Amino acid sequence: MIRPILIHPDPRLKKICDPVAQVTPELAKLAQDMLDTMYDAPGIGLAAPQVGVTKRIIVMDCVKDPLVAPRPIVLFNPEIIWSSEDRSSYEEGCLSIPDQYAEVERPAEVRVRWMDLDGAVQEEQFADLWATCVQHEIDHLDGKLFIDYLRPLRRQMITRKMEKLKRDKAREAGAR
Repeated sequence: MIRPILIHPDPRLKKICDPVAQVTPELAKLAQDMLDTMYDAPGIGLAAPQVGVTKRIIVMDCVKDPLVAPRPIVLFNPEIIWSSEDRSSYEEGCLSIPDQYAEVERPAEVRVRWMDLDGAVQEEQFADLWATCVQHEIDHLDGKLFIDYLRPLRRQMITRKMEKLKRDKAREAGAR
């Protein structure tokens, strides 16, 4: 099921999410809904707070080549346990901040530990776009958006655009 994605500024996007004690059938269904929503958007990552759920769950799939099989990953309670000193900069976007992009510098590689759909602990080192994506999504679980890395003026400008977008959408919905 495709779920609606919250648009910034929404107070739910700024909340720190609760850890997942165990993977229940409801949380497994939520994870599948999140993957469906992410692919539909389309995006490469999605965090539970973006669909209004304050749980520490993210999904991602950074495979962009149509000739390569997708690699959807569901991460419960993801945590970065190591970061490289090398940095990389990517032009980031966010499904909760549509059509807005900015260069964000982050560690080039990270090692992440999480619980998978079976409740087993997994660990993997991510680099390149995967590293950027997992850090971006984990930030969501801590109530942080990519625009929080920007200078205040740029952040305010993007926030005003999102407020206008939300007003326009509300007007359109009201006109139906």
